[in-house]
Amino acid sequence: MTELQPPPGLSAEDCARAEHYAVLARIFHAAPDAALLAALAQVGRTLGAAEGALPSAWAALGGAAQARSPQAVRDEFDALFVSVGKPRVIANGSWYLSGFLQEAPLAALRADLAELGLARRQGVAETEDHVAALAEVMRHLVVSGPDAAGLARQRRFFGRHLAPWYARLAQALTQAPEADFYAKAGGLLQAFLDVERAAFELLEAPA
Repeated sequence: MTELQPPPGLSAEDCARAEHYAVLARIFHAAPDAALLAALAQVGRTLGAAEGALPSAWAALGGAAQARSPQAVRDEFDALFVSVGKPRVIANGSWYLSGFLQEAPLAALRADLAELGLARRQGVAETEDHVAALAEVMRHLVVSGPDAAGLARQRRFFGRHLAPWYARLAQALTQAPEADFYAKAGGLLQAFLDVERAAFELLEAPA
């Protein structure tokens, strides 16, 4: 997907939403390096001071980022997501929606991406239904469409391709014995996407 910089007129709320999706895309695409871990620790201290599920998730992730070394987080990422067979945790929506990879949900996603004018970048190993890729698409939609039509695109894409399964991925990470940093990352994924789901549901509610 093409990286976009937020336009000058983007609201503070949409900037924050785009940044959350960018963080999720980055940490689920690959293990964070030392600089990113330090940044996550700082954000956790800042945002985690407030009350609520999302600040608590940030505080937990920031604490894990501060406590774990880059090598430990890389080892955890590999143990969870990288395998010659079935990984400990699968981060692809098709698995949770159909029980298989490369199935009908992925075909439906590709059709929706084509309609949006988006496609997988050349050289990217993960399929388009990987949670990192979906977070990147949502960031693109937030940044490129803050108007009513853009919100409708965001709501539709989220409802079709993230809402039905993200909580199951978060649960799988919580239950994986190897997960520490990524259990907290799953907590942030769930807390933030719960906020997004509730906001989209309000948009759908009759006036």
